[in-house]
Amino acid sequence: MKKFFLLLWLLPPAASAQLIDDTATQQLILKATDKIYNYEFDEIDPIVRQVRAKYPNHPVLPVLKSLQLYWQYLPIKENRTAMNQYMNYLNQGVALSDKILEKNENDPEGVFFSMASHGYLAMKYHYDNENMKAVNEARKAYSYLKAGFKLMEKNPEFYFTTGLYNYYVERYPMDHPIVKPVMIFFQDGDMPLGLKQMEIGAKRGIFTRTETGLYLGQIYLKHESQFARGAALFRQLADKYPQNPVFNMHCAEGLVLAGRGSEALPYIARLKEMPQKFLALPVKVLEAMIQEKAGDLREAAENYQAAIRLPVNDVFTKEFSAHAYAGLARQAARSGNRNQAKTYYKKVLDLAEYKSTIREARNFLKS
Repeated sequence: MKKFFLLLWLLPPAASAQLIDDTATQQLILKATDKIYNYEFDEIDPIVRQVRAKYPNHPVLPVLKSLQLYWQYLPIKENRTAMNQYMNYLNQGVALSDKILEKNENDPEGVFFSMASHGYLAMKYHYDNENMKAVNEARKAYSYLKAGFKLMEKNPEFYFTTGLYNYYVERYPMDHPIVKPVMIFFQDGDMPLGLKQMEIGAKRGIFTRTETGLYLGQIYLKHESQFARGAALFRQLADKYPQNPVFNMHCAEGLVLAGRGSEALPYIARLKEMPQKFLALPVKVLEAMIQEKAGDLREAAENYQAAIRLPVNDVFTKEFSAHAYAGLARQAARSGNRNQAKTYYKKVLDLAEYKSTIREARNFLKS
């Protein structure tokens, strides 16, 4: 959920001639998304039925249902039935948007939901490591995305998509060189400007505030190594949506990386009470990192070892596995076992995406 392809998914107030004047329906959509983020799935269908009663063939409905499936069956990739439903909803979003665009190719509503549906398809292909397919879907959304570049001052929701684009159109080919030849079709970006635009979106956006905080927080943790800023964004989300595993997981991670392990403990406690099996690995790693920084090296080593024996989810826990191997590498280096430390750090480089973790491993291997 974290590349520039992960586009705006929810209707902004000025994006639709139909819904722009329908404040009541806008509030229903906002209420539904709040329920989704906080894992109150039993309360969503009655809200969706109210929206469908007024807009039975509107692309907002399949896009909203795809969002629900994504969070309800997290990690959705491991549930084939849910994934098939998810893809079907996104394809419905494309088809319904196309019907609108057939009547008026510049219809802002059709433009918006076509962009959103193709963006989610791109996200799916990215997580499946099908980077060329991801770029192809992003190209389909690109012309629609550009329309938002000129609308930020009129509608602050577009700070999110514009900022995300400006950042990742530069960052993505840095991390995935295979797509560089295709990127010539895209307008150049500006990473510092993109960060500034998303910061504005996180404060001024209404419908997109949560999405902006999510992706901006991930950028600060993964690419910018600004852990306190990332933790602050995720803390706001975790406090507003206390039942959301991803928000709590990254909040605790950011606090630990920022050297504020004691503040992370309540969020780790929440994770322990959640049913998602993939959380077992980050819980072990976060506890180990806190123990290591506190000087409890034996307990830390035991938790790191336990963590690397747990299954790894490529989307949500791969980086925590890298954290664990980095912790074991530091332990080996402190014990004078340089060869063992090198072995662990090589494993880190196979897993890590966080620039700080990669830098730590490379610096040791070069020394």
